Amino acid sequence: MPAELSGETHIRLPSSVTVCGMTIREYFEAAEKMHGNLAPGLVIGGFMVDVARRIMGPEKFCDIIVETSACLPDAVQLLTPCSIGNGWMKIRDVGKYALTMYDKFEGDGVRVYVDCKKLDRYPDLKEWFLKLKPKREQNKARILEDMINAGESVIGYKMVKVIPEKKKSKGAIGICPECGEAYPIKRGLVCLSCQQGSFYYEEIAVGSCSGSGVPELRKVPLEEAVGKPLAHDVTRISPGEFKGPEFSRGYVVRPEDLCRLQQMGKNHLYMMDELGEEYLHEDEAIIKMARHISGPGIRYEERPREGKIDFCANKNGLFLVNRDALTKFNLIPEVMCATRHRYTMVTENSKVAGARAIPLVVRREKIAKAIEIASGAGGLFSVVDIRKASAGIIITGNEVFQGLIRDEFAPIITGKLKNLGSKVLTTEIVPEDGEVISETIQRMIRQNCDMIIITAGLSVDPDDVTREGVIKAGATNVVYGSAVVPGSMAMVAEIGDVPVVGVPACGLYFKTTVFDLIIPRVLAGLRISRYDLAEMGHGGFCLNCKECRFPHCSFGKV
Repeated sequence: MPAELSGETHIRLPSSVTVCGMTIREYFEAAEKMHGNLAPGLVIGGFMVDVARRIMGPEKFCDIIVETSACLPDAVQLLTPCSIGNGWMKIRDVGKYALTMYDKFEGDGVRVYVDCKKLDRYPDLKEWFLKLKPKREQNKARILEDMINAGESVIGYKMVKVIPEKKKSKGAIGICPECGEAYPIKRGLVCLSCQQGSFYYEEIAVGSCSGSGVPELRKVPLEEAVGKPLAHDVTRISPGEFKGPEFSRGYVVRPEDLCRLQQMGKNHLYMMDELGEEYLHEDEAIIKMARHISGPGIRYEERPREGKIDFCANKNGLFLVNRDALTKFNLIPEVMCATRHRYTMVTENSKVAGARAIPLVVRREKIAKAIEIASGAGGLFSVVDIRKASAGIIITGNEVFQGLIRDEFAPIITGKLKNLGSKVLTTEIVPEDGEVISETIQRMIRQNCDMIIITAGLSVDPDDVTREGVIKAGATNVVYGSAVVPGSMAMVAEIGDVPVVGVPACGLYFKTTVFDLIIPRVLAGLRISRYDLAEMGHGGFCLNCKECRFPHCSFGKV
């Protein structure tokens, strides 16, 4: 019996052709009703689902993985109980027209696909499937006729094993502090839409909206502002010379100020009514956050400028940043905090961070959330002391031990330690012998060396036995190899509470190496883990500039 396609073409629909128990005509009608049009992909998808169902049998409970998002998922949803909504169908869009039906408990299944080697007998079908012709040049009726004639003959399959996935719970539900809508809190402190931006351009308020109720700023002409207090700092900018508040919040505008304000490009000023209990002014908000943002070794003045507070080091030391907490803090809309790179050596009174409430008026609940994150982390950043170590330096190498060449490593290490406030208690040159290295380490520790620096002997040569000697001396937490150039063969370890740092031979040639990144952390009492050395790979490539500018360069910035 003929069926009409697109209102102008006719093809024969033989009743002998079926798809999952439906005649081809019934399937065409159901597919067109569901999909909106009779797409060829939906037709051939029907044959694919039919093959999969027949092989798996009716008695099994099956899930389906579809390898394309185009058309085939609709064939699955039309002909099986599997859908995206119930979680029994999953789309892994790798761009292939294939599906896998498998036992949802055991994982045994069949992968069904269009076999391209079998398409030559059906030229219109082949041109469509392989896109050998532009769509406008294809004949839809002939494509569908090829599909009906081909049926399952162009379908291939193979038996597979799938690891069944357990249905994942959304977990606990919270209210996003930005948009006020419910979302799974495991996605973050705010919902994904507020983190990544919405897919629509403009939010149309229906009922309530997140911005409703915010105290209104009144735009007032200059001449009407005389005698009224400013709602915020009025900033003056002189390029390259000055940026700061010319008039501070609360300043009562006087007639003699109008000319200066006009010179600054201000023809109107904002005035604001009293804030309700729900809101905070930017200055009040940052003052409340500041003491929770700052950790030990940090100071700040409770006098915001333009709604911002700068934080300074209260002592010389190593600047630490809780990056996870900082990121979570900055995900809270309407607040921000920016810091210097962590693991930076800082001096007393040097600036290390700045934070502010971004809008002039901010909701109390957002400030409370920001405070919760910062205080829960013990502060977003801190400065820790660099201890004054008494180090023992071990120079390895037969050629140095035998006096064939002069040692140049000890002066380099000594100079770097001295710059950090430490001293060298003793230096020994030893042969490449694991037992001798071990004994030397133990002797230095008995001599009250509270840090051991051992040089060279860390490469892949058979004579390089430094690691062997360190381990024989009783070292634990030995980590060898870093993602830093120069210095990939570095080593860190511990013998009791005494840190051991192995400096590869590159330290003789390069002015700055992994040693310069590791040693401040060691002196700050931080344990260097395998993760730490791996993380150094980001920023761990030294450009070996003709004039070394370290630490004022990208090297070691993580």
